[in-house]
Amino acid sequence: MRTSPPATSKPSKASAISATSVALSAVLLVLLAVLVPFSALSAWVDLEIDDTDRYVAAVSPLSSDPAVQSTVTDLITDEAMRQIDLGPLQDTVRDFLHEAVRSFTSTEAFRTAWDTANRTAHEAVTAALDGDSGEAVTIDLAPVIEQVKQDLVSQGVPFADQIPVQRTEITVIGADRADSLRDSFHWLRYCSIWPAVATLVLLVLVVGIATVRGGLRAALTATAAVGAGFVLGAIVLRILVAVGRSRVLDEVPGSDRDAAAAVVDALTASLRTTVWAVLAVGAVLLVGAVVARVVLGRRRTERGGPPG
Repeated sequence: MRTSPPATSKPSKASAISATSVALSAVLLVLLAVLVPFSALSAWVDLEIDDTDRYVAAVSPLSSDPAVQSTVTDLITDEAMRQIDLGPLQDTVRDFLHEAVRSFTSTEAFRTAWDTANRTAHEAVTAALDGDSGEAVTIDLAPVIEQVKQDLVSQGVPFADQIPVQRTEITVIGADRADSLRDSFHWLRYCSIWPAVATLVLLVLVVGIATVRGGLRAALTATAAVGAGFVLGAIVLRILVAVGRSRVLDEVPGSDRDAAAAVVDALTASLRTTVWAVLAVGAVLLVGAVVARVVLGRRRTERGGPPG
């Protein structure tokens, strides 16, 4: 008498495949949670922080930022008044000069001088990343002061010719914090855009192998895992940006903090945009794959087959 195979053989095989799929999805989720923020940060260092033109383009709009204009105005006025002693008229002259400098910060000449100052400041940023300097990362306002002085002197503003043109700095990253960030930036710069390339190759391989070995259902499961990984990676990246911002600003002097915060926010704007882009792509992949699995399962059920 012939005996039929145990009835549990197929379900056991299906369970094993399901367990393997879940395990692989979990591994992929963790990998993406690490690779997505790492890829974004390394590409950011390579494409924006290390590139002078892109760096200047990122901070150039800050010439119209009220916090930056206020900080620049206060610093220039303070430096000028150290060279002027008019006794009882000191406060009156200070207010007049402060207003004149403040008015200058809304001109095209100031925007040009701001770009020039930041192009020079980029050297300090790259020096900090390279580990060539233990000093703070600063923006030297000397080019701005020179332009302010020329403008005010040409307008006949009293005592404008006494404004000293010397190194006057806005601190963006404190010396200790710059030193602590060197190793991280060194590795990010070394990796360049290759983590992003590796991430895309990984995704293509995972989804492709899942499709070949398990068909449509396995491909959808892998796609859902990719989407969830993107979402998790975007969240991790956003947390890293927020924590990094807080740590950088902790060591900035109070008088420079508002301007430094504006600079940091401008430089990390592309990272925040990346967060939303990756989050949106991940959500679409995750929701789309889950909905497709549900629809596929219902169709199989309606046809009398096992649910998807």
